[in-house]
Amino acid sequence: MDNYFQRRQSLFEWRSNTSLVNKVIMAFFMACITGIMAQVIIPLPWTPVPVTAQTFAVLMAGVVLGRRWGGISQIMYIAIGLLGVPWYAGLTGGYEILLGATGGYFLGFVLTAFVMGYVTDKYAQSRNFRPMLGLTFLVNFALIYIPGLLGLGLWMYLTEGTFPTFLTLISMGLLPFILGDLVKIGGVAALTKAITPKEDYQK
Repeated sequence: MDNYFQRRQSLFEWRSNTSLVNKVIMAFFMACITGIMAQVIIPLPWTPVPVTAQTFAVLMAGVVLGRRWGGISQIMYIAIGLLGVPWYAGLTGGYEILLGATGGYFLGFVLTAFVMGYVTDKYAQSRNFRPMLGLTFLVNFALIYIPGLLGLGLWMYLTEGTFPTFLTLISMGLLPFILGDLVKIGGVAALTKAITPKEDYQK
């Protein structure tokens, strides 16, 4: 057991202090994981926003890579998809996706990864299950859904000529995803507790 604790402490410190090349490789790998999980998709007939598994990867990006590179991994994911690589949800890519109904959620992915990484790095106590559960719940529903819903509302205004009602907006962009998000939030909290040390360290 002591070896397990020492190993996770060493890995946590290594991912922060390793070379720039290694950090870029890890960020790209996490971008790939996000793209893969984006293909776990359940389309919904009443909304252009699908249920996907990618937010699990987004939430874990900051935990795994830290405050800076977690966010950079999501910037990579977005940027490479903009170049046409079809790894957005449903094997799509290109700038049209960012200008579409789900564009706001992509901004939320970057913000979420940065904040998750910042808190995980700075506050060792946040790496336990209950604090991480609360943090992930707050970050998920604030930083992903607020820009996501704003982007969805803007898209509906541009395509239909009127802003949707609040009830219409949340029924299309929030309510269908709550149950799945709660499962992912619990998974992130449990995995974070398992793989991160509970002691501070000097960088």
